Amino acid sequence: MNERQRRFADEYIISGNATDAAIKAGYSEKTARSQGQRLLTKVDISEYIKKRMDEIQDEKILTQKQILVMLSEIASGQAKETIVVTTKVAELMTDPVTGKSVKVYNEIPQLVEYPTKNSDRNKALELLGKRHQMWTDKVDINATVTETKKFDDIVSQLGGDGLDE
Repeated sequence: MNERQRRFADEYIISGNATDAAIKAGYSEKTARSQGQRLLTKVDISEYIKKRMDEIQDEKILTQKQILVMLSEIASGQAKETIVVTTKVAELMTDPVTGKSVKVYNEIPQLVEYPTKNSDRNKALELLGKRHQMWTDKVDINATVTETKKFDDIVSQLGGDGLDE
């Protein structure tokens, strides 16, 4: 694959548009549509695009360890939430045309960190508990019953026939 084809593939990954990618890679606008489609059928280019897309996807997805660390930080209260708080500040200014005092409001945005909400901490603890199987909603019992004589006696006293074998 030459440099121009690599540029095409990289541009295609960004835009998903073969014609646009061909133009940005330096192919003629007149032939960009057909060139783009032709380039996508080349094995080395399509493999390169697939490989790069897989790499990008892997970079975006959190690992299990990252998820557990984030949940642990939320559960322990180490994680902070950030919001933007805008305050209005009034200033008196003189209008240069009329000479009158005019009140002008300036908005000042500020980032404010606050602790994680208890509901978020509880949910994180619940998810971590499930992950570590600290409690179970369903209990699996695998047992073999070898003697049913007492059970058969109870059933016969109740008027049943017992276990049919």
